[in-house]
Parts: sequence; C-alpha cells; structure tokens
Amino acid sequence: MTLQILRAAALTFDRDPFLSDPAASFTYWADAAITLEHGLIRSVAPFAAAAIPPSAQVVSYPDSLVLPGFIDAHVHYPQTQMIAAFGEHLLAWLDRYTFVAEQQFADRTHAEKIAGVFLRELLRNGTTTAAVYCTVHPQSVEAFFAESARFNTRMIAGKVMMDRNAPAALCDTVESSVRDSLHLMERWHGRGRQLYCVTPRFAGSSSPEQLAAAGRLWREHPDVYMQTHLNESLDEIAWIASLFPEHKSYLDIYDSAGLAGPRAIFGHGVHMTEADFALCHATGSALAHCPTSNLFLGSGLFRLFEARRPDRPVRVGLGTDIGAGTSFSQLTSLNEAYKIAQLGCTRLTAAHAFWLATRGGAQALYLDDRIGALAPGYEADMVVLDLAATPLMELRMGCCETLMDKLFVAMMLGDDRMVRATYVAGEKVYDRDRPDAPFSYPAG
Repeated sequence: MTLQILRAAALTFDRDPFLSDPAASFTYWADAAITLEHGLIRSVAPFAAAAIPPSAQVVSYPDSLVLPGFIDAHVHYPQTQMIAAFGEHLLAWLDRYTFVAEQQFADRTHAEKIAGVFLRELLRNGTTTAAVYCTVHPQSVEAFFAESARFNTRMIAGKVMMDRNAPAALCDTVESSVRDSLHLMERWHGRGRQLYCVTPRFAGSSSPEQLAAAGRLWREHPDVYMQTHLNESLDEIAWIASLFPEHKSYLDIYDSAGLAGPRAIFGHGVHMTEADFALCHATGSALAHCPTSNLFLGSGLFRLFEARRPDRPVRVGLGTDIGAGTSFSQLTSLNEAYKIAQLGCTRLTAAHAFWLATRGGAQALYLDDRIGALAPGYEADMVVLDLAATPLMELRMGCCETLMDKLFVAMMLGDDRMVRATYVAGEKVYDRDRPDAPFSYPAG
C-alpha cells in the first residue's frame, strides 16, 4: 500500500480551552506532513523535518488548513427533506412537519435515498462523525448504516423508540421497540466503524414503561450509546412536567429510568437548572448544543460557558439538529453559537469553537481516544479547509494578523464552499475540486 502524505497547514487541540488558556490549547503546523497508513495517522511533523520515502504519494493543499473531521452530536437524517419548514415552535413543528415526513421511511427505498443525500451533505461540509436519529422503522436504520458502511464513516445511530403522542403509523410498543433495537444493535454495533444508540425520542413520546425498558436495554449493553432530547423549549418542559408530575425535573425522568451516564447524549439542554448541570457532570452525560435549531424554532439560548464551568464541566458537543437546524455546516453552527454566546454576555473565541467541533465533540461522545485529533494512532478523519474559498474570504484572510483571527473569519464567513476535501479513515471521499464526481466510496 502506497504511503500517503498530506502537505498543508494543520491544527489540532491538545487541551480543553474552556479549562485552560485558549491561546495554549492547540498545536499548529504552518507546513505539516501528515502521514497516513492503514486508515490511521502515522505521524504529524513539520514538512521540512519529515522523513518522506521516495515511494510516498504527497498530496499538497496550499492556502488550506487541515483539521480533524467535524463531529455532529445531534442530527436527524429523516428530516433532511424538511429542512427550512416555516413558521412553528417545537411541538407544533413536530406535528405539522416532522411526523408527516418520518412516515415515509416505512419505505426502505425512500430511506436509502435520503440516507444517501444526508451522508453526502455531511461529507460536503467536512463532518465525518455524527450521532444520528433514524425513525421508528427498523429499515430506516438499516438503510442508514448500510450507506455509512459504504463510506466507512464512524457513525452512531439508532431506531427511534416512540409509543405515544404520535401518529399511529409512527408508534411502536414497549416490546417491539426493545426487540427491534436489540436486533439492530446485534447487526450493526461494532460492525466496521458503526456504533448503535438506544434512542427513545423524548419523554413526551415514550411512556414510563418504554423509558424504563430503554434503560434496561442500555444497562444490559453498556458499550452502546443512548440519545434523547432534554429541556429544549419552555412549552415542551411544561408539557413534560404534566405527563410526569411525580418527577422533580425533566432530567430526573431520564435519570430515574437509568438513562443518564457515560455515552448518554441529551440534545439541546437549553433551559437547564444548576441541579441539571451538576447531574450531567456527576453522571458523565453529554449535552449537544444545537445553535441554528434553537434560534430557528425560537427555543432559547444555550448557556455554553455555564455548562462548561470549570468546577463541574459538562461534556458538550456541537449539533446541527437537521431539520430544525438550518445548515449541515458546523462552520455555520459556530457562527450562530458565537452570537448566542454574545447574547449571554460571554465570548466564544475561535479556539473554544473549533475545539467544540472537533476534540470536544469527540470527548462528548467518548471517542476522544480515536477521533477528534491529528495525532499518531488516531483514525485519519480530516477536513481540508480552503482559506481563500471566496473572493471576500481571500480578502479578509489577507487582513488577519493571527491564526485565531483566520479561524474566526472561517467560522463567521465559512460554509460548505470552504471544504476543499474530506478524508475518512485516510481515504478522500469528498473532493470539491472534482465537480462532476465529488464523492467516492473508499477503494477498500
């Protein structure tokens, strides 16, 4: 196998900028040699100092920056077809748009079509790992994992469990949800780079019995994931409280069912109390910050710096939450996260932001030993950003004095046009500069 070396500027995070000096949280190479072998990063070094065998294939990316692939901690692939649906807040939006669209995934052919579009949009935007909601239909999960396996992307996904407060065509039962989830878990968890996630949609659409069953299933298979929604909007929180009057909080419902702990991912967490944050910290549960979605639905402003408070930091990843979210681009997510932080009188620096989209996301998903960094032994999932992707960006970058200035411009002006290439396990699966055929499955 030919040794492959990428030559470009490169950046990776070594420390958590929320818990240390942001200016000292990363390593930057102005001209790096990133050596790839068998799907892993073999070494990263200054190009001038690298030992490059004559047989190596060197791929150069001038005026570009290589980062670890972006990580999306919360996204719904079936909602790709209904992104940018007008005019509702969360609960009405679910009834009017989401549940209508998701019924179409009873058709395996439809699920395969949308899974194909969805994964290509992730890769077009430099996202190489995501925690994904499918629908209640097992075939929606099969279609998703099958397409992810073709690209060899490391994905986390699961069948939605939902036995009440939804159209009959989208409801399962306690028994069928466990049976179907277990079957899918046995088929896909750990198969290649695919990982399974127990997925009760949220407390409003799962009975107490189903939540308890989901907790037992997760407890019996502790190496899989669990994802659900938490404290997204005030109307939702009030409704959930009316359904579970015996519980002291929304999060207490999940905790009592055994649905808090390592590899638990709670989407949104907009309206958290101090007790909620403390419980997430104590249990090792993660929150997924979904800026474009929270703004689009008018759900509220996530308190990122309060979540990451140094005395009890909560694991936090960055989510697009397609289709309430309005962009697959994590650069766009960071754009909106910055504005939300500003409204909360906090300052999201570029170091905070890109850590969140890379190593912080990996930490939230308990995958920071294998993805989210450019380091020897890590899986070679990478995004190549074009720092002169548009005339405006080229002009603006030329006026920047520091690397952090350039990264801030990237997160404020960048989108999919900035993604020059996306690598998955060392294979280039997206190439912007090959417009007739930008996507390709890995050769292996």
